[in-house]
This record gives sequence, C-alpha cells and structure tokens, in this order.
Amino acid sequence: MAISFALEGTCGAARAGTVRTPHGDVPTPAFMPVGTQGTVKGLTPEMVRAAGAHIILGNTYHLALRPGDELVRDLGGLHKFMNWNGPILTDSGGFQVFSLASQVKITDHGAKFKSHIDGSPLELTPERAVEIQQNLGSDIAMVLDECPPADADPAKMRAAVARSIKWAERCKQHHSRPQQAQFAIVQGGLNLELRAECAKELVALDFPGYALGGFSVGEAPEAMHAALPACAACLPEHKPRYLMGVGRPQDLLAGAASGIDMFDCVMPTRNGRNALAFTSDGPIRLRNAKFRRDAAPVSSDCACYCCANYSRAYLHHLFAANEMLGPTLLSVHNIAFYLTLMREARAAILEKRFESFRAACLARWNAAP
Repeated sequence: MAISFALEGTCGAARAGTVRTPHGDVPTPAFMPVGTQGTVKGLTPEMVRAAGAHIILGNTYHLALRPGDELVRDLGGLHKFMNWNGPILTDSGGFQVFSLASQVKITDHGAKFKSHIDGSPLELTPERAVEIQQNLGSDIAMVLDECPPADADPAKMRAAVARSIKWAERCKQHHSRPQQAQFAIVQGGLNLELRAECAKELVALDFPGYALGGFSVGEAPEAMHAALPACAACLPEHKPRYLMGVGRPQDLLAGAASGIDMFDCVMPTRNGRNALAFTSDGPIRLRNAKFRRDAAPVSSDCACYCCANYSRAYLHHLFAANEMLGPTLLSVHNIAFYLTLMREARAAILEKRFESFRAACLARWNAAP
C-alpha cells in the first residue's frame, strides 16, 4: 500500500494518528495548505515548511489546464516541478468543474465543460482524472465525484451519490500507480441516511482512505457540525478520514471532535491576502485605522516569521500602500495559526483533554469584539 495510517490516541471521537506516505509522515489532525496551481499563493515552499506544514494540496483541474499534466510529468512530477519534497494530495478536479467551468454537462460517462481560462471544450472522466493525477505524481489522489449544492433536490442528490459511487469504481479500476494512494469521496449532503448508504458502498471497495465531500457548499455551519459525527462514524477506524474544503478554525475543531483526521481550505491565504489575520483572540483586520501605530505583533502568542519580526503597524502600512509583502506575511501567519491549532489539538487528544481545549478556544473566539 502506498500509504498507511497509525491511530495513536483518542479522546471521545477525536483521533490523533500518523499518515505515512512515500514523501514523509503526516501527524494528524492535519491541515493541508492549498497549493491549487502548484503554489501556495504568495509563499515559497520554504515558507510553508517553516510555518509547520507537512503536506500540501494541489488541484487536478487547474494543473491539467495550465501548464498541463504531461508537461509536469515530463519535468519530473509535481514534487520536483514546485520544489516541495513533502507529501502532496491532489483533488480530482470535480468540484472546480462544477463551480468554475461554464456550460457543464454531466453524464454517467463524465463531465463536458468549457475551460474557465479560454473557453475551450474539455471533458473530465473518472479515467482522465486518474491519468492526470498519476502524471502529477501526488502521494494521495482523490477519485472523481459529483458535488451537488447543499440545496439540491432529493432526486438530484441521490443521482449524484449513485454517479459518484460508479465513478469511484472506475477510478479504482483505472488506477495503476502503486506508490500513489486513492481516496474515495462520500457525498449525500445533509441526508445522513444517504451519506451512510454512500459510505457503505465505498467502504466495500476498500480504498486506502476516505473523504467527506459536499460540505461547506451552502449549508449553515451548524448543520454541518451536527452532521459530521454520524458521517465520520460511517468511515473505517483504521484509515484516514478527510473533510474536504472546510474551513474556519471552529469548523476544524468540530471536524476533529467528530473523528476527522485531515482538512484543507483556502481561507488562511485568501484572508491573508485581504488583510484579515486569525489569532487566538479572534480575527483582526489590519486595514483598520486603529492598527496604524500598533507596535505589537499580529499575535503575541505566535512564533511565526511574521509575528517574530513585524508589527501590526507595519502590516497596516503594507496593505495601505498595496505592497505585495503584506499579503505574503499575513498568509505566513494565517497558515502558521491553522497548523499550530492542529498541533495543539493533537496534543490535547493524546493527553485526553480535547473537549476542554476546544471549549477554551471557542470561548476566546466568541468573546472577540
């Protein structure tokens, strides 16, 4: 098997473990910074590693369109191409097809669509998604699935689940890269019965890991939090569990409390580029005039490069002057915050105090002005 998972401790449903891959170990719970197009926006791989990242995420749809998966393959694979020597997970591209591409037509065969870059006609099938990811050479490859919106009617939701199961079967049959692991994706929206049915079918196919997709696509956060424990409980205990595209710090803790091991989201870097910093006392907006003369670091309890070397006043100045260093520094801080949160959650799980840790975090964030 290309990867393995060792469960090292629990606290209630929360889990601490290690995902072992050909490019290194990933302690869990783990947050994966998003490097959609072969880069975590605005940051060098050294910055991402220094912030504490063990694994990053790339995207099949974007990399297949530009620069092209065969080019990446010919230049030594995605690890070499982007100079990242740690583990990489690649998304299948399904979500981007349904959210970015125009004139999408979905059939049981695959998805036909027009590129969001130049409008050229393209098709993504389960087999093509596998081939792209094998060319990229990621450690973990996601199967192609159909991700319906949260408000899809029951018939469309059930059809998407059925199609996702069939596509997962085709992905597994087409996969031929021994050192790459495939994760299946459970769909079903907020319908727990449908989620359980989908999970049962996919677990029977015996993938190395499983993900929960179709969350944070329009439903209320509280509804997602309520659904996660039952959804996670449908997945094998001895394999990694991944919650896709989620989200806020409180969402990560809700996921960890439910037994999820892996997370990804663009929020740390996207918010960093827009002058919002995550801190242990809640988010702050560095464009606000009150920070113009503030000599304190972004967060006094953060040891990241940004907080160790620069003041809130300097960050405020960079954003006011539209200097590119501002988004870079704040992205470094936000990623470090997320990774520190996961590292502290792991320690709390191993020490059997996760619920008190989570409660303390939520109390501080909820008390923020």
